[in-house]
Amino acid sequence: MKTSQLDILIVPGWSGSGAEHWQMRWLKQLKTARLVEQEDWIRPQREAWVSKITQAVDECSQPVLLVAHSLGCIAVAHAGACLSGKNVAGAFLVTPADVERSEKWPITNGHEFSSSSGEFAPIPRAPLPFPSLVIGSSDDPYCTSERAGELALAWGSVLVDAGPVGHLNVDSGHGPWPEGLMRLGWFLKNLG
Repeated sequence: MKTSQLDILIVPGWSGSGAEHWQMRWLKQLKTARLVEQEDWIRPQREAWVSKITQAVDECSQPVLLVAHSLGCIAVAHAGACLSGKNVAGAFLVTPADVERSEKWPITNGHEFSSSSGEFAPIPRAPLPFPSLVIGSSDDPYCTSERAGELALAWGSVLVDAGPVGHLNVDSGHGPWPEGLMRLGWFLKNLG
């Protein structure tokens, strides 16, 4: 598939994605991309985030590709059951955030995430009803590579170990992230 044949929904994680983040760059580069805007990026609520994702999918006219990062990946997993039977071609899930072990997360933009915040835990372990790819990192402070592998297996996702690349965000030096666009192209090619 080509990006022009898809409605691409960008799903940021906790605290959102700043202007230099690869997700926001892709939002500008990919003509059919749009942002799934959440009402509260700092104090997320699972039901509200899932609702915004499903609403965005319902508003699309072409098959949908979900491009999620961090807590956005977990929100997509929670939305999985609601998206069954909808026009979702696939999900590109980058460095999911382990909300079940959030006490180990670093302070982000001056905020701490509470494991009880927004009821994102426990993480769904049901297979996603569409093809998916999980990109994990061997030194991600938000999720170990072993845990990313467990989630990918549970979700029925292809796992890509990106090596020691942090959380694949601006803080880890991944603003443009051209390797990510290549991975996205590979994933789309395998979608058909």
